[in-house]
Amino acid sequence: MRHGYIKTAAATPYITVADCNANGNEIIRLIREMEKEHVKVMVFPELCITGYTCQDLFLQRRLLDSAWETLLKIAKETADVDALIFVGTPLRNHGKLYNVAAVLNRGEIIGFVPKTHLPNYGEFYEQRHFSSGFGCLEYMDIEGKRVPFGTDLLFVCEEVPELVAAAEICEDLWVTLPPSVLHAQAGANLIVNLSASNEMVGKDSYRRNLVSGQSARLVCGYVYANAGEGESTQDLVFGGQNMIAENGTILAEGKRFKNSIVCSEIDVQRLNDERRRLTTYQLADDSDYLKVHFHLNVEETKLTRKYAQYPFVPSRKEERDMRCDEILNIQAMGLKKRMDHIHCHKATVGLSGGLDSTLALLVIARAFDLSDADRKDIHCITMPCFGTTDRTYQNACKLSECLGATLSEINIKEAVKIHFRDINHDPEVHDVTYENSQARERTQILMDSANQDGSILVGTGDLSELALGWATYNGDHMSMYGVNASVPKTLVRHLVRYYADTCGDEKLTEVLLDILDTPVSPELLPPKDGKIAQKTEDLVGPYELHDFYLYYMLRAGFEPEKIYRLACETFEGIYDKETIFKWLRTFYWRFFAQQFKRSCLPDGPKVGSVAVSPRGDLRMPSDASAKVWLEQLDQMSVK
Repeated sequence: MRHGYIKTAAATPYITVADCNANGNEIIRLIREMEKEHVKVMVFPELCITGYTCQDLFLQRRLLDSAWETLLKIAKETADVDALIFVGTPLRNHGKLYNVAAVLNRGEIIGFVPKTHLPNYGEFYEQRHFSSGFGCLEYMDIEGKRVPFGTDLLFVCEEVPELVAAAEICEDLWVTLPPSVLHAQAGANLIVNLSASNEMVGKDSYRRNLVSGQSARLVCGYVYANAGEGESTQDLVFGGQNMIAENGTILAEGKRFKNSIVCSEIDVQRLNDERRRLTTYQLADDSDYLKVHFHLNVEETKLTRKYAQYPFVPSRKEERDMRCDEILNIQAMGLKKRMDHIHCHKATVGLSGGLDSTLALLVIARAFDLSDADRKDIHCITMPCFGTTDRTYQNACKLSECLGATLSEINIKEAVKIHFRDINHDPEVHDVTYENSQARERTQILMDSANQDGSILVGTGDLSELALGWATYNGDHMSMYGVNASVPKTLVRHLVRYYADTCGDEKLTEVLLDILDTPVSPELLPPKDGKIAQKTEDLVGPYELHDFYLYYMLRAGFEPEKIYRLACETFEGIYDKETIFKWLRTFYWRFFAQQFKRSCLPDGPKVGSVAVSPRGDLRMPSDASAKVWLEQLDQMSVK
């Protein structure tokens, strides 16, 4: 449960229709299986004690008596189980019959949640047997204990107060105003659904969309347990399809037509943090709700859910290609609007032969095509200096030629040497002054050249560099419009690769593939044996790690300890724990220390959910201290 993770499960028992004792034994067996996996919230299907398909047998006293006896048996035999358990059963109350979720905790029945919306169309005839629980909130006496019965129940964990659960049943999810909406507004962050949804062609996709969509809309975890094999096939077939979702993402899904248990961990900390972040998330008066407290032992939760190594990059190629095309269009449309506004369809860009300037040029070309502008008015300037290699120089020249842009070469060695003399700097001292002087000379040339021909200077720096402050202040940090400002380095690679795969130009593809194969470098130090001597990732750390840190710090708001835990699990076998810790500490130190560069960031389009523009996503003081974040890291033991 550390870091807010709650292990949940949806289980489909094999049902023998109307044989409550057999069903109860099967439910107990599955509870014991889930107990072995340390599941803390267990959810079973609708009416699973009897079977959903009993039809008019629900009018038989003997069936209802047997269901009640079985429920008590399940409670008694799971008294040693440390979990919150939801089981579907028919229940008599005040002369009416209800379809309810019985809620168990450590051998006690702690609540009953009746179904609100009873379908009575098509193959469904629930109103023939059951009454709606709409508006119910009362108590039942069970063996001398008052047990709440009602739709408006919140189940709050005493030991983990951030966990608040609520229930709805099957059709409740399919209506215009599901009870889960009100539950979430009252504070529930984990919704369980006990369901018996039969199979029809295409219905599985609709169900999946309902579950994922509701979890996103309510910013909650959603555990959906569906009836499966064993239910009567007189007229219908039930296929299971258990699902666990969190804020729009399906974390786990069982195979259809196979009874199964699906497990995953819901991050209630992240859900609560996200709700606080969203100013439009609507809370409501919870005075009509009864809070029912339950108990769980606090223990370490072993994670089975997986986190992507590249959170900014979709794993599926089809989705990745669609995303890349969309991002290129967003970048290009941003630049096009800016050029239209200033009545200028000329652009200047510094072209190094590296990834970032390559992407910027590709975006400029697309923006020019959208504007029906002549690509010859794209002015590429390559500025060789002390660290330039032949490989990057040649790639810059070839790239501009393939895209039909105009290329100028301005060697800045002599200008930088004059500058060294002016400031009395020894050119043999390869320090920060040596490096930054080159970056600032390049920016001066680019700015003045843009002024000369009345063009807009397009910046090339990416999101990862901005997060780390890996840019020269008033050097490559500055431009007139930064098209890559919200594109992380791991995504830059995929955008360039997508362009290479889809451009239909063999020569251009060849150049782009070689650029992708070139080590990332600012090329500010002299080459060794003609090869790049200064590799960025050797100096600041692997970008795949930093992008992982950046995403979960800014987008999810995770604390350093939690990010470290996830990174260790996600990059196991790729980086050791010491390496992950080293660069995580570097990330936090640099992120806080370099905010002053982001505070005066040029305009540029936002493309994803993480950005650092001071006018948009990140309002952060430049002199904020990183102390409390670094302290948590320093207090950790790296094992």
